[in-house]
Amino acid sequence: MAVRSMGEHTVTDVVGIGFGPANLALAVALREQAAGAGQGGAGEGGAVRARFVEKQPQFGWHRGMLIEGATMQVSFLKDLATVRNPTSSFGYLSYLQAKGRLLDFINNKNFFPLRVEYHDYLDWAAAQFTDEVDYGSEVEEIRPVTDERGVTELLDVVVRRGGELITLRTRNVVVATGLSPVLPPGAVNAERTWHSSELLRRTEQLDAMDPKRLVVVGAGQSAAEVVAHLHDRYPRAEVHAVLTRYGYSVADDSAFANRIFDPAAVDHYFEASEEVKRKLLGYHANTNYSVVDLDLIQDLYQRSYLEDVTGRRRLHIRNISRLLDVATTDDGVSARIEYLPTGEIATLDADAVVYATGYRPSDPVDLLGDLAASCKRDDRGLLQVGRDYRVVTEESLRAGIYLQGPTEHSHGISSGLLSNIGVRAGEIADTIALGLSGTRTAAATGHAR
Repeated sequence: MAVRSMGEHTVTDVVGIGFGPANLALAVALREQAAGAGQGGAGEGGAVRARFVEKQPQFGWHRGMLIEGATMQVSFLKDLATVRNPTSSFGYLSYLQAKGRLLDFINNKNFFPLRVEYHDYLDWAAAQFTDEVDYGSEVEEIRPVTDERGVTELLDVVVRRGGELITLRTRNVVVATGLSPVLPPGAVNAERTWHSSELLRRTEQLDAMDPKRLVVVGAGQSAAEVVAHLHDRYPRAEVHAVLTRYGYSVADDSAFANRIFDPAAVDHYFEASEEVKRKLLGYHANTNYSVVDLDLIQDLYQRSYLEDVTGRRRLHIRNISRLLDVATTDDGVSARIEYLPTGEIATLDADAVVYATGYRPSDPVDLLGDLAASCKRDDRGLLQVGRDYRVVTEESLRAGIYLQGPTEHSHGISSGLLSNIGVRAGEIADTIALGLSGTRTAAATGHAR
């Protein structure tokens, strides 16, 4: 298939790959940077020229888990911009004012908004960048543009849009392709077995089946939310929660522990030895991984206790157990569950199995192609990333490759979370602008490399 270039002489300063919250925050930071840059900045007219590519047909963020009544686990003040710029017009309070709900939100006295409302906030912000985003477009690969000296200062981002391949030429790419759902080994995504990220779409299909028994695998926040949602939605169905732990573990959201998500903690983590980094992740894994908000744990426990009292048992917490395998039957699935202390195996006939088994960052190497050979790696084979989130490369590769998300090994536990996206986006925007300013100054004086 032929590749068409978007203007043979058009070079964009930045191409953002993915347009979820991370690159949306970058778009906000770049716009605010341009507003204060004046003449003589990084790009023509003092602005960094950016283009974003998103494979979804429209903006969307975890749409499958926008459960009615579910709340965020992060303060509304850690939005796209406020921590970086408290006066930003893209902050959550500006959104509330625009929607006419500011006073009502204040009266609600809650730092943790409804998830569906937070999604609406992100959608409101994204709508202000429509002209900068190519939706329904997926990046096929990133190619080096190498000059006669063997130096790569430009990159070609090859994008599939409909039945056409289009090339965007740029000086920098910012990869923010989000998280990919994880299924256990041997599990398949099918009509009766699926990941929790598809919850709302799949339950619409389940409605017509009038399910009698459902199985949920997992011990984290998503798993507990799915259990509660299915228990509410299907009042005649049994819900079996399968978890290898004795019970759901409480998320540590205490004030001191939450400092692990502060911008300063990124500096501490980045500068620490590998041994200290491992310890920090181990110490504070219970702030984020396989943990559940206390209110939700208590809610599920209360439901279980009430069913003990009434003798009408629908909620089954199959703790210290694991799902061995699932077989498809004529009218559902057959799940084998092992009780770990004794090895006893129970077989459950169910209408569906939901895997709430988490996510992993998408691997940026999949996009880099031939560029990957010029990217330096650490002793574990992971990409080396500078404090400014730029991948460390060989000297011959001078175009910038920045990562948003898959940097926990270098920048700490907040890398894949919302807590620090505003500050991180500002740091990336400032680094790109500084680099472009130097490039343009060198070009203007005839000293370009």
